[in-house]
Amino acid sequence: MTSKTLKNVRPMGATATDLHITDGRFTATAAPGAEVIDCGGRILIPGLVEAHTHLDKSLLGLPWYRNEVGPRLIDKINNEREVKIALGLDPQVQSERHAILAISKGCTQIRSHVDVDTHHGLAGIEGVMATREKLAGMIDIEIVAFPQSGMMTRPGTVALMDEALSMGAELVGGIDPCGMEHDPKGHLDAIFGLAEKHGKPLDIHLHERDALGWFSMEEILDRTIALGMQGKVSISHAFCLGAVDRAYVAGLHEKLAENRIHILTTAPASAPVPAVKELAAYGILTGAGCDGIRDTWGPYGNSDMLERAMFIGLRNNLRRDDEVELALDICTYGGAAIMETEGYGLDIGCHADCVLVEGETLAEAVATHAPRKLVLKGGQVTARDGTCVIEAP
Repeated sequence: MTSKTLKNVRPMGATATDLHITDGRFTATAAPGAEVIDCGGRILIPGLVEAHTHLDKSLLGLPWYRNEVGPRLIDKINNEREVKIALGLDPQVQSERHAILAISKGCTQIRSHVDVDTHHGLAGIEGVMATREKLAGMIDIEIVAFPQSGMMTRPGTVALMDEALSMGAELVGGIDPCGMEHDPKGHLDAIFGLAEKHGKPLDIHLHERDALGWFSMEEILDRTIALGMQGKVSISHAFCLGAVDRAYVAGLHEKLAENRIHILTTAPASAPVPAVKELAAYGILTGAGCDGIRDTWGPYGNSDMLERAMFIGLRNNLRRDDEVELALDICTYGGAAIMETEGYGLDIGCHADCVLVEGETLAEAVATHAPRKLVLKGGQVTARDGTCVIEAP
């Protein structure tokens, strides 16, 4: 039996108290001989949840990549597919580097979209699965089989997606049924068919904007209703919800809420974004992620979900402390709810997946996003003072 007492800690910024951990869960009392950790009055939050990233894509640890690609989405997709070979990208090594960085920033769980295509087959899935096994107990990794290069445009991809799901990928991914695939019926029939066959949820990239995105979103809604998949469908990015026509968007919000379709945002600076306060008002579960970091698409990102909460605040003009707390909630409880994480939180009986953060208040913790003093996964220390307890390869 392993046990700890977190002494002088402020759960979610509340009054200082002592919290007790036994065998990986929060308990009401201390176990005999528990290790005492003085938290110095710092705030404790549940583990940060990276609910939208791409572990197989990161170039962390490799020489600087000179990016001269673009400007279209398809340009970036085609370039990445080709240069993975030239760069000698090993999805296991790169995903491990990425995940260890996330741990150092306080993440305790990740949802990663992993490329499946006819060029590289299932190498990405295999690599990320190996990382997931290697880092078991330090971070939980959920895999989305993701047809980044398209399915209808690349025959053979549907069969590979089917195989990836049989191997253990937890979700079916999708991408822009109109803008990327030019075949909304074919694409959505394929991914919903795979979801029905394997009994797995979906997480669909939707970069399409305005009316085109609305059309795709309504098609997703129709299939969700027809197959009774309420609560099992997520839409990532959902740029079309940031459109100027708020009356039309309000109608979509009502349908999304009614059918329990979740939204995952990365709060990018370069695109319209879903209005998180409106999503919250409708009761739409919302999570967030850093998307790709340091990859062939762009040089930015550090896997810091506290910083991502700040970006959500900036893109949504969240200034009041309670509004900033909403941004943090999206990066913690929101992502965990979408991922259906059992025992998430700081209550008695919850898994002791938690992070010590600096600041007088939760809003200050988000605004400053200082290095994490301590990160625990199942009551075990995984990072101290902003550094993971194991080194990246």
